[in-house]
Amino acid sequence: MLDREKNVSRDNAKLVDRVIREEKPDTICIELCAARYEALRQKDKWQEMDIVRVVREKRTALLLAQLLMASVQNKLAERFHIQPGEEMLRAMARAEETGAELVLADREIRITLLRVWRSMGFWARTKFISEMVFSLFFSEEITEKDIEKLKQQDVLEVALETVGKKLPELKTTLIDERDQYLAHRISHAPGQKIVAVVGAGHVPGIVKNLDRIIDLNALNRIPPPSLWAKWAGWGFTLAILGLFVAGFFASGSRASLTMMAWWAAITAACASVGAILLLAHPFTIAAASLAAPFTTLHPLLAAGWIAGLVEASVRKPQVRDFLELKNDIMSVRGFFRNKITRILLLVAIVNLTTSVGTFIAIPFIMRFI
Repeated sequence: MLDREKNVSRDNAKLVDRVIREEKPDTICIELCAARYEALRQKDKWQEMDIVRVVREKRTALLLAQLLMASVQNKLAERFHIQPGEEMLRAMARAEETGAELVLADREIRITLLRVWRSMGFWARTKFISEMVFSLFFSEEITEKDIEKLKQQDVLEVALETVGKKLPELKTTLIDERDQYLAHRISHAPGQKIVAVVGAGHVPGIVKNLDRIIDLNALNRIPPPSLWAKWAGWGFTLAILGLFVAGFFASGSRASLTMMAWWAAITAACASVGAILLLAHPFTIAAASLAAPFTTLHPLLAAGWIAGLVEASVRKPQVRDFLELKNDIMSVRGFFRNKITRILLLVAIVNLTTSVGTFIAIPFIMRFI
């Protein structure tokens, strides 16, 4: 089994090359999933992304998280003049050259991220998001000592750890589960001789799990939202409607209508503030304002999604936005300049400011009861 130094060492790329040439394996297992494999093979794949579809399918948070992680990885590469994924590319090339079977041994990044998200409670998620945003605006100086530490980890863990060092609950999903997954995929790979290219930090866990029975279905299962999360939204809706009804019986129809008007005004104002902060199109600002009073009362809708769809329609990303995405995610200015990342940020910020609006509106309308 071959250790990989965090996708940042040219020496390791040469080591990958030498070991594969000397061992002539039947199979080469690499620590990549299908999505990350395609990202390495097709560096211009961003150009095929349909941003409207991303927003409509409610995948903006996932894509934004992936871009933030890519930003962290690219900053490391630029800081230390290295080529991310060099070992993986070398292993892929040798597999094609020698005819060895290539096995993508890692779990899909989408499943890993979703399992991470679902495993966290409300406050952990809040801290996680704040850490990610903080990493975008403030980048710490990285030392050679830090790089030595990075050699013991995989790019996925490092990118997430950089923005979530205070979240130890990530370890189980990011490392322990993937140790089991990698061990199963490697031990069940075809061929008599196998070379596995994995991160050094995974080696102890893989060795420990090689002879164990592992349920891949369980590791691939995305936990459903908790019952509390599932019903909290509807409970919130019923509570707000209950306030309107209480206002009607306690103070009359005029009070109830006044409460509704203030609810609409406050939530609309806060939603529009979020859109204005992202310099959204006037149509987008108007759409966010009009949608907020209704989406705040419907747990399956969000003003940010509507704002994102409108913005993507009136300011559709151009080819150059996709071509420049890799460079734009390296800076705060680039994140706001690129139409793709600005749409993703727009969805997140409008949802956030609209939520703030609901908490402002609740105590305000209660004064009319």
